[in-house]
Amino acid sequence: MKAVFNFIILFIAPLLLAQGPAELDSLLREGIKARSNKDYAKSLELLTEVRTVAEENNWYKQQFLAINNIGANYYSVLDYGEALDNYLEAYTIAIKHLDENEEMIVLNNIAILYSKEGDLIKAEEYFKKAYNLAQEQNEKIKIGLYAVNLGIVANQQGRLDVAAAYLKEAMEMLRDEPTIYILAEIALAENYYKRKELHKAKFLAETTLPKLESIALSEERISVLLLLSNIAKEMGDIEMAVAYGKTALEAAANPENRISAYQQLAEIYTDNALYGAALNAKDSVIVLTDSLNQLKNGRLFETSRVKFEIADYRRELQRSREIRKQERTTLYSLLGVSLLIILLSAWALYNSYIKNKQRKILHQQSKEFIELELQKKQSDNLLLEKQLHAKETLALLEEERLRNEIEARNRKLAAKALQISGRNELLKEVINTLSGQTEVAKNALLSKKVKELKGLLKRDNEWESFLTHFEEVNHGLITKLRANHPELTTNDIRFLSYLYMDLTTKEIASLFNITVEATRKRKERISIKMGLEDSAALYKYITAL
Repeated sequence: MKAVFNFIILFIAPLLLAQGPAELDSLLREGIKARSNKDYAKSLELLTEVRTVAEENNWYKQQFLAINNIGANYYSVLDYGEALDNYLEAYTIAIKHLDENEEMIVLNNIAILYSKEGDLIKAEEYFKKAYNLAQEQNEKIKIGLYAVNLGIVANQQGRLDVAAAYLKEAMEMLRDEPTIYILAEIALAENYYKRKELHKAKFLAETTLPKLESIALSEERISVLLLLSNIAKEMGDIEMAVAYGKTALEAAANPENRISAYQQLAEIYTDNALYGAALNAKDSVIVLTDSLNQLKNGRLFETSRVKFEIADYRRELQRSREIRKQERTTLYSLLGVSLLIILLSAWALYNSYIKNKQRKILHQQSKEFIELELQKKQSDNLLLEKQLHAKETLALLEEERLRNEIEARNRKLAAKALQISGRNELLKEVINTLSGQTEVAKNALLSKKVKELKGLLKRDNEWESFLTHFEEVNHGLITKLRANHPELTTNDIRFLSYLYMDLTTKEIASLFNITVEATRKRKERISIKMGLEDSAALYKYITAL
C-alpha cells in the first residue's frame, strides 16, 4: 500500500510551516515549492541555507523544518538512506527542543522509509510511537492516520485481527475526513481479501473505486483495481480478473505501477495456461524493470551531483561566515578599545573635579563636626538618663503586672479546687443518704451506682490538668519541691499545692476525701519528711521557694 503512505506525506507537509523570522520562512516556502516542482537541486540549496542560518541562531523550529524537508527531497529521488539520516536528525531536534506535533510528523516519515525498505518491524515501531503521541495529544485526525498506517503494516505481516482493530479505530476517527477515510476503506478491503472474505472485500472495493477518480488518488485507484483483479481470480471469474488488470495497466503512469499491473496479468495468464499472453506480460515486466533501473541510476547520479554541490555550497557558506565573524570581532575590538580610552579620560577628569570639591567640603564639615560633637555629647547624656529612668519604670510596671497575673491565676485555681471540694461534699452527702436506704441495698443497679460514686471520690482525673496549670502560674514551684525533696510522693505534692493556695484544712480534706484529723496528720508527716520541726512553718517555707 505504498500509495497510501505517499498520500499521508503530502497531506501532512502543509502543516509543517510555522511562523518565524520572515526572510527564513520565505526561503522555507521557496524550498518546499521547488521540491513540489521536482527541482530538487534548487530545493536542497534553499533548504540548506535555511538550515545553516537556523543552526547559527538556535532557531530550532526552522532548523527542524529545513532538515525534515531535506529528507523529503532525498526520499523523492529514491535515496532512502540519506532521507533516513535527515529524518533521524530532525527527530533528535524535535524531542530535545520542540513539541509532540513535530515529533509525530518525523516519526511517521521515518516509519514510511522503513516500510519502503521492507523492514516492517521497524516501520511498525515508529508508526506506534507516532500513534501513541497522537493519543496523548488527543488529535483525532492524526490518530486516524497513524492507525491506518499501522493497519497496513499489520496486513502485510499477516496479523489480520490486529490490522482490523486499527482500521476500525481509524474509520471512527476519520468519519469527517472523507478523503482520508477512503484510505482506511482500501486497507480494510485488503484485510477482507487476506481473510478470504471475498464477497465483503469485493463489495467494499467496488464501493470505494468510484471515489478514486481524481488525479491525486490515481495510485490508490490502481491499488483497488489490482485488489479487485485478485478477488475475481480467487472467485474463478478470470474474465473480470483480466479486465481489472488491464484497467489498472491503462491507469498506471509510472513504471512501478505498470510493472505491478503486468505482473498481475502474467500470474492470471499463467494460472489459466495462457502461456503466450503470460510470456508477453513477463517480457513487459523485464523491459519496464530495466527502464526503472536506468531511471533510478539516473536519479542516483543526480542525487550524488546535488550532494556534491550542496557540500561545496556549505563550505563556501562556512568560509563566508568565518570571514564575517572575524570582521565583526575586529570591529568590536576597535570599538571596545576606543570606548575604554574615552571612559578612562572621562574618569580622570571627573576624579580631579571631585577631589577638589571634596577638599572644600571636608574643611567645612570639620568645623561643623566639632560643634555637633559637643552638642551630641550633651544630648546623649540627657537621653541616657531618660532611658534609664524609663527602663526602671517599665521594670516596676512589669513586675507589678506579673504579680497581679499570678494572683489572678491562683484565684482561678483556688476557685476550681473549691468547686471540686464542693462537688466531693455533695457526693459524700448523696452516698451517705443512699447507703442508709434499705431499698438501695436491695436494688442491685442502685448499689452498683453508689459504688461507682464512691470510686469517683477516690480518684481525681482532673489532677493532671490542675497540676499543669498550677506549674505554669507559679513558675516551677512543683519542680523545685521535687528537686529539693525527692522523697515527696504525688499526693504529698498535691497536698502542698493546695496548702500553697491557702485552702483551709477542711477544704483540703474534702478534696482528698479524708477527715480533717487525717489532713492534720498528713501535714505533720510531710513537715517531718521535709525536715521541718513545726508543721506550722510549712506554709511559710513553701511560699518562700
